Order: sequence, then structure tokens, then C-alpha cells
Amino acid sequence: MEQLALDDFTRYKFISSTKFSPNGENVAFVVHEMDVDENKYLSNIWLYNVPTNKISKLTSFNQESSFAWLDENNIMFSTVREEKDKKRIEKGEPFTIYYKININGGEAVKYFEIPLVVTKIESLKDGNFVLTGIYDRKTKDLISSSPEEKEKLLEKLREEKDYEILDEIPFWSNGEGFTNKKRNRLYVFSFDEKKLIPITDELTNVEAFKVSPDNSNIVYISNSFKDKLEIRSDLYLYNIYNRQLEKLTHEDPFSYAYADFMKDKIIFLGSNMKKYGVNENPKFYVMNMMTKEVEQIHTDFDYSTWSSVGSDCRYGSNQEFKVEGNYFYFETTEYGNSYINRIDENGKREKLITKNGSVDGFDVFGTSIVFVGMRDNKLQELYKLKDKSEMQVTTFNEWVVKEKSLSRPERITFNTKEGIEIEGWIMKPIDFDETKKYPAILDIHGGPKTVYSGEVFFHEMQYWSNIGYVVMFCNPRGSDGRGDEFADIRGKYGTIDYQDIIDFVDVVLDKFPFVDENRLGVTGGSYGGFMTNWIIGHTNRFKAAASQRSIANWISKFGTTDIGYYFVEDQQAATPWTNYEKLWFHSPMKYADRVKTPTLFIHSEEDYRCWLAEGLQMFTSLKYNDVEAKLVLFRGENHELSRSGKPKNRIRRLKEISEWFDELLKPNT
Repeated sequence: MEQLALDDFTRYKFISSTKFSPNGENVAFVVHEMDVDENKYLSNIWLYNVPTNKISKLTSFNQESSFAWLDENNIMFSTVREEKDKKRIEKGEPFTIYYKININGGEAVKYFEIPLVVTKIESLKDGNFVLTGIYDRKTKDLISSSPEEKEKLLEKLREEKDYEILDEIPFWSNGEGFTNKKRNRLYVFSFDEKKLIPITDELTNVEAFKVSPDNSNIVYISNSFKDKLEIRSDLYLYNIYNRQLEKLTHEDPFSYAYADFMKDKIIFLGSNMKKYGVNENPKFYVMNMMTKEVEQIHTDFDYSTWSSVGSDCRYGSNQEFKVEGNYFYFETTEYGNSYINRIDENGKREKLITKNGSVDGFDVFGTSIVFVGMRDNKLQELYKLKDKSEMQVTTFNEWVVKEKSLSRPERITFNTKEGIEIEGWIMKPIDFDETKKYPAILDIHGGPKTVYSGEVFFHEMQYWSNIGYVVMFCNPRGSDGRGDEFADIRGKYGTIDYQDIIDFVDVVLDKFPFVDENRLGVTGGSYGGFMTNWIIGHTNRFKAAASQRSIANWISKFGTTDIGYYFVEDQQAATPWTNYEKLWFHSPMKYADRVKTPTLFIHSEEDYRCWLAEGLQMFTSLKYNDVEAKLVLFRGENHELSRSGKPKNRIRRLKEISEWFDELLKPNT
């Protein structure tokens, strides 16, 4: 077996957007891969024929990542292929072009164009479409302009590109840039007239929508705001034929997570956030379409209804909810794994998958289910589920298991002093020798309401185990998968969660004598970056640290980041005006004068979730106090650097972290 190389992840395949055809005979999905030379991702649509179990590649232009079925034989997808259209993008014109292709053969042909950047589209039986697209007040006049007028407007926008006007919060969003007065707006597109008919207004942001099976209604979740976005949402019903809009919001404030049609009812998920704040697990409800009466569906579990299992080996997005027949299908995260479940309107829940690992999205047709999964510490593949039995459909990443040396995580549990079980794992180095002592890296997940899993492939951890490190990771209080109470650390950041992590390290050192307690490193991103910053200010037991996309100061995070003003108040139970001292108490920067640990900081210039100022403050604090520190800044990257950043930047990030640990911990060779 070959040693896993640092850049082997550039050869992995990633799967997204699994969708059954209208007749259920085919499944279309997108396969993503990296082109390191061009420093970008390549995306193409593939087909899985269910009756024959055959896999085939449908497109090959390497830029087809968004598609929709038109009928059982035709798919439309968005792309830009012609030079004249590429030049329009360079000039700053917003638009989306769709091509149509027959899955049985033939070339793709240009189908139609939308004068917006489309975020989601669904076809209607009458040939028209329902879609959401980015509405920007600065470019709104481009929609109905002549070519001559459009050129003048674009020139004016280019002249104004060097300044921004901000008059609302949030004013930017991670991965999207400045978002002031931009909204994800809902439209009906008349195909014959090539005309957009807006459903929502200029200040309403649509979070999700679904079309009824008979194509008569649209149910959607939205949030309208001026000046300040509040953490709440509304539920609306729009009749496509008579263009009537009805507000269905049953409780205010309420956060709707998903809504869809199920028989003669609307089923939805959501929370009033009263008991556990913005991270509260949603509950199930049904609304009578005629009377608008709402009834909660009482269930037998307390889990999040999505997969929060972490990995650095995904790209693209997948569906996590689906109404099919009499059932609502959804995912749950339970301990360190995610599963597919279904529930009926009476609250009867059935767990359809029992195998551990991660379900990264699925689709359902009748009794057939396909899903993207990570199983047995392998990378993503497409699977088919029949009678709760799984069958692997694709083998895109089998070469990793067959050719590369991989470490199998060993599960460890212990109880806190309060009697709460904490779950964690340890990965031994490849070619492990029990007579040797090994350096170890503690890896802390983000969120905090996410989880690590011992069944899911994580490239950086596997790479570190290949170059001589023990890797250890756990799910402390604050993590997902154990219910609301376990996940609720509001106002407690750096206290019980810190203790759980440190106790986990103690358990590892006690149980595994081959771990060298004098050569411990710690790293993590986002919440894991916060915790890395916190740890180095509260203990000197770690000889090296790598803090990624971190939080140093809850006061500055409140006023600068895309979620800061509401996330900080919710999670820290304070604002700069209600309890300045509490925010400072939970800020790692307060304890920076105690730090002795040499620390590497990794930050992205366009990370608006944990803005650059956070990394700079902690870096400056360490340097001021004569602590060895280095900051590596990635331009053009955001909070997702380690998961979807440019290939060369992802290579450099992992190289910087690994070399930092190599220099300070000196692993065995």
C-alpha cells in the first residue's frame, strides 16, 4: 500500500444533486473533480439507470453543476459555453443561460436565458418555470433594457465598482460578498413571453420554495427586512393561476426550516427558538390547506433533521428533505452518524438506514431511494437503498481504499463528572509500532453544533496519520447528535466544552501510553479555531497550535461578521451593551498574555463568517507578548477554504499546517 500523499485529495471525486427522473427510471447527479493546473473544479452530469444499474456520463464541458429534469428524457442545465456570453460575464452582466439535452443521445442545445443569477429553478407542466434569483437594486434596470441601454448601465456600474453603500445589516455574506439590498427573489418565468413575473417584493429574501404536485400552488419560506435582518421567517402560499398570495405564518417569531405539500396538507419543520435559541432542533407540524389550522406532529426523538457530520471531502449541495406519497423523508444526526428517516402525518417514524456513517443527501421515488454516502471510512459514493439494504452503485473513489494506507479510528468514551458520556476517537499512525512514542494532533470540529465521526473519511486526519502522528478528536458538549440539552452551551463557551476536550486528552494519554504527552499539537477551524485560541490561553500542555478561521474577540465579531450581531447575542447571552464583561470573559484574546504555545494562524481575506480581524487580533496579541506566531493569509478565499477553496490554496493550507507541526513536534520518520 502507498502512503497517502498530501495532495491526493485533488484526485478525489465528489457527488452532489442526486435527482430521480419523473418516471423514476434514471437518477441524474453531478460529479465534481479538481483541475490543479487550472486551479478550479470541474463538474459534469452523470446518469444512473436504475433497472440496469448502469452508470454513464452525460455532459463533458466540465461546468454543469446545476440542472433540472424537464421530463423523463430531457434535462436542462445552466452553463456558459459561447465566447460572447463569457464576455458579458466579464463586463458584469448578471444572467443564467440554460441548455437542454436528451439523455438518450445528441448534443446540448441552447434553451433559454434568465436575466438574473438563478439560485433554484423548477419546471411546471405548462412549460413555464418557478425560480429564485438574486435581485440587486443596482442592476435591476438591466432586466428590461435594450442592448444599447444595457451597455451604458454596465459602464456606469464599472465606474462605481470601487465603493459600496451600506444601509442595512447584514451587509455582506460569506461566499457571496457584499449583499446590501440584494435579495433572493421568487419569480414565475413565462417561457413563451420570456418574461419574469415577480412574486415577492424587493425587500423579501426567499429561503426555500416548493411547488404543489398539481402545479397550482407554491409554498415558500421568506424573511422581509429593512435596516436589520431579524432571525425569524414567514410561511406563504402563492396560487400560480390567480396570482393570489396568502400569509400562513402560524407563530411569530418562528424559524421555518422546510415546508412542502403532503396530500391535502402542508408539512413543515421549525422552531420558535424560545428554549434553546437559534440552534434549537426543529419540530414537525402539519397545516390543513382549507382551514389553515396547525397541529404539531409529536415524535419520539430529539435530533437535528439534517446531517452535520464533518468532512473535508465534499463539494456541492444535496437534498436532505423529500415528501413522497404519505411520508416525509429527512435526515437525522445521531451521535457521530447521520441516517435517513421517514415520518407520516401521525408521527410514526421509521429509521430506514441503520448503518453508521454519513448520508450526504438523497432522493426518493416510490419505494426507491438513492443517496450519497460515506461508509466504512471511505469517500463519497452513490448508494441504492432497498428494504433497508444498501447497495453501492458507484466506485469513483475505490482506488483510495485499494491503493492507499489508511488508519481506522478507534472509538473511546468516558463520562464527565456530571455523568454525561463523551464520544471520541483516536487514529494510530500508519506502520504503528507499540514500542515507540508518537506525537499527537488534537483536531476540534467547527459549529459548535456539528459532529465528528469515526466512520467518515477525513483527508487531513488520514494524511497526518500517514506521516507519523496520532490523531485524536471528540464531540464535546455543544456538539450535535445528542439532543438540544447536550448541544446547548449558550453563555458557556470555553467552560464545559473546554473541560470535555481536556478530559478527553487525559483519557487518551492514560489509555494509550504510546502518545507522547510532551509532543501534543492542537488545531481546529471556526468554533474549532475559537477553541484552539481558548486552549492556548488556558493551558501550556500543547507544544504547537494551528488556529484556523478563528474567533478571538466576541465584541469585534458582533459588529463585523455576517452573522455576528445575532449569533453572538444568542450564543453568548450578551451584547456589548448588556454585558460587555461577559463577552470579554469568553474572548480568547483576554487570555493572550498567558499564551506560551507557538501558534500558526490560517485565515481567508473574504471570510465574513469569522472575519480577518479575528485572526489578526490574536496573531498581534501573541507577537506583542513575544510568543512565536505566524499568520498565513489566503486572498480570494472565504470561510470554506478547507472544504471548497481553490485546489492550490487547499494544498498550501494543509502544507503550512503540517510543516508547522513537523517543525515543532518532530514526528518519527
